[in-house]
Amino acid sequence: MYPARLPPPPRPHAPLAAALATACVLLLLLVAARWSPLTAADTDIARALHREAVAAPGLTHANRVLSDWVWDPWTMRALCTAIAAFVVWRLRDRVLAAWLLVTCGLGALVQQFLKAAVDRPRPVWPDPVDSAHYAAFPSGHAMTATVVCGLALWLLRRHGAGPALWGTALAASVVSVLGVGLTRVWLGVHWPSDVLGGWLLGALTVTVSTAAYEKWRGPDGRP
Repeated sequence: MYPARLPPPPRPHAPLAAALATACVLLLLLVAARWSPLTAADTDIARALHREAVAAPGLTHANRVLSDWVWDPWTMRALCTAIAAFVVWRLRDRVLAAWLLVTCGLGALVQQFLKAAVDRPRPVWPDPVDSAHYAAFPSGHAMTATVVCGLALWLLRRHGAGPALWGTALAASVVSVLGVGLTRVWLGVHWPSDVLGGWLLGALTVTVSTAAYEKWRGPDGRP
């Protein structure tokens, strides 16, 4: 007897995209305006975690390995490429594979554009435990992980993944998305609102991309 499979996902709803877009714009404006309550909260959290990071070198090293290798944006993009290759090999769907790669690429472009536009300085410490390049907002690590994991989960739901596979993928995605954001703040290379911005923008990217794909090709994958 075959295991029960999850039903395909419902079509994405416009309210979700609107809510995410509103949250993204609001946070972007607050960051760009250097809103003092947000800046104060960012500074307090970042300072507290940096003190802990300096005092716990072993844990900080583990965070560096996770952040710089396991959850690095290029690792996530390689995972997206592997998923796209699997879609071509197993599902024989080159259009869907290309859609995944283009979405991931557009997410990277949006991320770099916003970094240049906002030009938010990263935290500066007298005793840094890690370093990073480019501007702070949004967190590229957080956004890339959200986009890739979100696309993977959407793909699994769309093609009726079994409960065991779905549960495993969901748990891995939650740990990865939350974990990479926490490592960036722990290592002192991002403000908490940078990570929040990456999560929100990543979720918006996935929502808009999957909604457009479903509208174009329909639930059965045909135009």
